[in-house]
Amino acid sequence: MKLLHQPTLADSICDICTRKIKRVFFEQINTLLDRRSISTQIDKHYKKGKSALGKPSYDGLLLFKMCLLQTWYGLSDYEVEDSVNNRISFSYFCGLNIDQVAPDHSTVSRFRTAMTDAGAYEKLFKVINAQLESHQIIVKKGLIVDASVIDTPLRPKGKTTHKVTEDRSDQEISVKKEYADSVDKDGTWLKKRGKYDFGFKKHHITNNQGLVLGVLTTTASKNEIANLEDVLNTVNVDVPKDIPLKADKGYQSKKNTELLKKRNLKNHILKKAYKNRPLTYWEKKFNKLIGQTRFKVERTFGGIKRWFNGGEARYRGMGKMHTQNLMEALCYNLYRSPGIIASNHKN
Repeated sequence: MKLLHQPTLADSICDICTRKIKRVFFEQINTLLDRRSISTQIDKHYKKGKSALGKPSYDGLLLFKMCLLQTWYGLSDYEVEDSVNNRISFSYFCGLNIDQVAPDHSTVSRFRTAMTDAGAYEKLFKVINAQLESHQIIVKKGLIVDASVIDTPLRPKGKTTHKVTEDRSDQEISVKKEYADSVDKDGTWLKKRGKYDFGFKKHHITNNQGLVLGVLTTTASKNEIANLEDVLNTVNVDVPKDIPLKADKGYQSKKNTELLKKRNLKNHILKKAYKNRPLTYWEKKFNKLIGQTRFKVERTFGGIKRWFNGGEARYRGMGKMHTQNLMEALCYNLYRSPGIIASNHKN
């Protein structure tokens, strides 16, 4: 007979320490954010109204905080409802009293849909990033651009001929079969390093610390070399002139060189070798120097995947995928903020 694990003193101490760490983090976030301006932005797009029983509906800020918890802890709508009802630290963060019940999963889902349809998450991302910038957490001394593929479980099954785009290539194979209703038709196939992915692509522009300044969501087959301007347009405020933009060699093109010159940005895109024209000694030195900072955007993608179980589509359709990407980027920035503040104080 299998014996159930009996909690030990060590387990109890560990649980207490974990709750204490969470509570400290939540206090830091509540102190850091200007809740009034966030609520004002939410109220522009989410009309609370009244419930079927005539009672006032839940506050938009409460629902947004539940969305933050969802992203930080990789929770479904059902799980976040249960967690806010059963974890003191979670209900405290959401501003609920001990005798108050959390909104149910369907309310969270309707809130996310309403905010997505209104394009409100993009605006919230900009508002909160502006607050982080006012606290000197986000500093723009340089920009880094990169993209990452997001697989969706709602992919075609069975043998068929799919429309496939080679990564950073315009070659495609024609479609010979319609996808089933279970497939997310906003997703596309991408072949990268011999591996086939189906889904979407998120394009991040970060500062030199890897904090996300802008997010663009496209289908997986979208070639990032062609949409650098679209990524730059996602940055919420004016970018200082003459700061460098770093990117891997896949972004190297004459069009992008002219774009950066027009934007008054220094071109720190990695140099690319061509047939019968290998990299020079100084181009190799340049690439090595740029690589010492450029990797931080890859660390951002890795942090989101490791800390928040990100990197895979949770929703169907381009709109909700963009919401997921924005929330993950926002939660990443907030997650790192207390550490950056502590580091700034030391210096």
